[in-house]
Amino acid sequence: MVKRKKLRTPALVARQTITIRFSEVDAMNVAWHGSYVLYLEDGRENFGKQYGGLGYDDFFNNGYVTPVVNLNIDYKQSLHRGDRIILETRYIATDAAKIIFEYIVYRESDMAIMATAETTQVFVSLDGEMQYASPDFYTQWKEKWLKHE
Repeated sequence: MVKRKKLRTPALVARQTITIRFSEVDAMNVAWHGSYVLYLEDGRENFGKQYGGLGYDDFFNNGYVTPVVNLNIDYKQSLHRGDRIILETRYIATDAAKIIFEYIVYRESDMAIMATAETTQVFVSLDGEMQYASPDFYTQWKEKWLKHE
């Protein structure tokens, strides 16, 4: 029996529509599993633009990079070239010095769940030091956007 991971309640959500392109599919016209990693990257970038202050430039300009240290994708159904998906990027609030996103990939035509995923990112200073406390700019971002927490 496979234990299914339950999605948590997100603090913030961003959505975007993506069309599966020819370059993202295999010889069977099915979206290659590695393409999903790129969709998740698109989701994080879109989230950072929608909730200003959490984009890649914001991290860098504040002296940090945020590498992905954990990635999990559960594939539910196959996507095919030309399918349109709705990618839901869900910010999961935590007190730890890390950023957690969950993702739901829906097929737009019927809103079937095609995949779920989760990533965890940590803060690393530009000189390579892992940060065990949240940087000030991130704490301020959370105070701005998570007022209801």
